Amino acid sequence: MFNKVSPNDVIAVWFSCGAASAMAAKLTLSMYRNYADVRVVYNPVIEEDEDNFRFLKDVEKWLGIDIELAKNDKYPEASAEIVWSDRKFMSGPMGAPCTLELKKKARQQWEQRNNPDWNVLGFTYEEKKRHDRFVSSERDNVLPVLIDAEYTKQQCIDALLDAGIEPPRIYRMGYPNANCIGCVKASSPTYWNHVRKQHPEVFEKRAKQSREIGAKLAIVKGERIYLDELSPTAQGRALKSMDFDCGIFCEEGKT
Repeated sequence: MFNKVSPNDVIAVWFSCGAASAMAAKLTLSMYRNYADVRVVYNPVIEEDEDNFRFLKDVEKWLGIDIELAKNDKYPEASAEIVWSDRKFMSGPMGAPCTLELKKKARQQWEQRNNPDWNVLGFTYEEKKRHDRFVSSERDNVLPVLIDAEYTKQQCIDALLDAGIEPPRIYRMGYPNANCIGCVKASSPTYWNHVRKQHPEVFEKRAKQSREIGAKLAIVKGERIYLDELSPTAQGRALKSMDFDCGIFCEEGKT
């Protein structure tokens, strides 16, 4: 793997406020920081839990490097709610406009200005097939540092804990990822009722905005419904089995 990287190549490590991307940054720096230009980059979204930023600062200290913020020039507020209001659209089969505008286009603008030769993402050892699909369909200049080192998600978490870094509190609140609270890629009643319980104010905001836009975000018994029609007792799949990760390369979410 080391022989693929030439001296002074720019390596972009895309940090997502998760344990895997933090460990990917750590490994990349340990392998390449004296050989290439390693940049750790984060696409902020203000609808994420505020503790994500605490986690980011802790990881910065651990890495010994500043994490860069990459925003879409069109949306300097980095707000998903503003994107939904502007686009009059929240989510569909091909993904969500917030991911496109605040992740993918923000990343593209950063790439145009910085011309990275390589990308590093938080694909763990158990996600090798996901990595392979990504490389074949999206781009092939990806350094699979976690996969090559056989790091699992749990090992990434353990490494952070050993370093005295607490993962984002959103995980302790029962959410399956550190995305925005009230992620519109989700359609499971289990997820939305979890948001209603943990963050009732966010649930109400999503219900109100989705009704105004005409977005039926929840699916119950095969039918899409508005959040304000969702029964508080409705349940679907368990949260831990869901995958609607808000990746910077705009992978289609599955719910």
